[in-house]
Amino acid sequence: MENYKDIINLPHYQSKKRPQMSLHDRAAQFSPFAALTGHDEAIRETARLTDRKIELDETKKTILNDKLNYIIEHINTQPEISVTYFVADELKDGGAYLDFTGNVKKYDYHNKFLHFSDGTQIYVYDIVSIESQIFPKYEV
Repeated sequence: MENYKDIINLPHYQSKKRPQMSLHDRAAQFSPFAALTGHDEAIRETARLTDRKIELDETKKTILNDKLNYIIEHINTQPEISVTYFVADELKDGGAYLDFTGNVKKYDYHNKFLHFSDGTQIYVYDIVSIESQIFPKYEV
C-alpha cells in the first residue's frame, strides 16, 4: 500500500476524446467467444435420433391391404380410423412414426393417399397399422 500512496486518491481517468463505454458494452468484451458458430447445433442434430422405416412382412401387408380395401368400400360413411404411419426426416436418414385418428373422406387411387376430413393426407405406403371400429369382428 505504501508504494501507491501518491496515486491512491487521484480521480479515475476519463478520456476527453472518447465517450465512456456503457456497462453493457463493457461486459460484452468479456463474454465467451464462439469460434465455431453453429457447431453446437450441428452436434445436437447429429445426436438427434430417428427411426428406420419398418419393412412389413407379406402377412402384415395383406392385413393392411384388406383393411384399406374395407375402408374404401365404406368411404361414403367417412369412417373414423386410427393409423400409425412413417414420416421421413428432412435432414437425415430415418424419420418418426406418428399416430393419427380421423374420418376418411376420400382415397386418391392415382397418388395412393388417404384424405381425411380435417385436410390431413397420408400416403398409404407409409402406413404400418390401421385400427377402426368399422372392421368386422372375427372369431379367433
